[in-house]
Amino acid sequence: MPWKRQKQWQERLGRSKTILWEKLREALASVVPITVIVLILSFTVAPIPPETLLAFLIGAVMVILGIGLFSLGADTAMTPIGERVGAAMTRSRKLWVVAAVGFLIGVIVTVSEPDLQVLAQQVPGVPNATLVGAVAVGVGIFLVIAMLRILFRIPLNRMLIVFYILVFTLALFVPEDFLAIAFDSGGVTTGPMTVPFIMALGVGVASIRSDENAAQDSFGLVALCSVGPILAVMVLALIYPGAGVYTPVEIPSVADSRALWHLFQVELPAYLSEVAVCLAPIALFFAIFQVVSLKLKKKMVFRVLMKT
Repeated sequence: MPWKRQKQWQERLGRSKTILWEKLREALASVVPITVIVLILSFTVAPIPPETLLAFLIGAVMVILGIGLFSLGADTAMTPIGERVGAAMTRSRKLWVVAAVGFLIGVIVTVSEPDLQVLAQQVPGVPNATLVGAVAVGVGIFLVIAMLRILFRIPLNRMLIVFYILVFTLALFVPEDFLAIAFDSGGVTTGPMTVPFIMALGVGVASIRSDENAAQDSFGLVALCSVGPILAVMVLALIYPGAGVYTPVEIPSVADSRALWHLFQVELPAYLSEVAVCLAPIALFFAIFQVVSLKLKKKMVFRVLMKT
């Protein structure tokens, strides 16, 4: 019945609006305190030019909108994809399938993390693609190790002790400029893109086991995966020993509001293209997995793509 479809569409639209408003309120709660602190400092101890302050306020509004939309897409699209991929992957019951798909997911999802893109720009001595690729490979390898730990019932504390001994031993040979970058890179595994996939894979792999400790062993994947980026950046530091010096970001100077608008007009398409490039691997992976294994209905696929 047409009226039933219209009613269902209106209900879905209402739920989407409610979720979007909740995400925007979360973004407001995160960004507004920082904005207020910057405003207080700019009018007291650290005055800044009016054009820079205006650019900051416009940027704060864009950050709120961006975080809200990003959180909406991550919760309503990325999490369902991760859960379905994890369930489909573990149904095969083949170790090499779990390892190969786990590595691919670790690499692809890490490349899409926005905080990793920001970190790469702070290290101009190393090409962005090289740093992003090294961190992504580190996450992929340790995601496989974490899943194998679940399957072979290896205690988490032992693995963390062994790998962190390796981290601190390697830190003795790494230039000091790279140490902060290496440990900061571990935070990429706690991003909104990576966590849904990692947690879903952990639950899926644990479901292969039928013992009573399987659910408990599904925890700890994020902690173990965080070691991968640290080791990867430390190895990268041995290849680029003098490239870890931090270079402050230059704030562009604008004469008036027209120049400020032109600045945003020029940079916005560039950032949108970067986002598209980062999300393209996930979209391609989902498309291949949809054809090979998932076989979701068209409505579900369309809904996921729209929210992504």
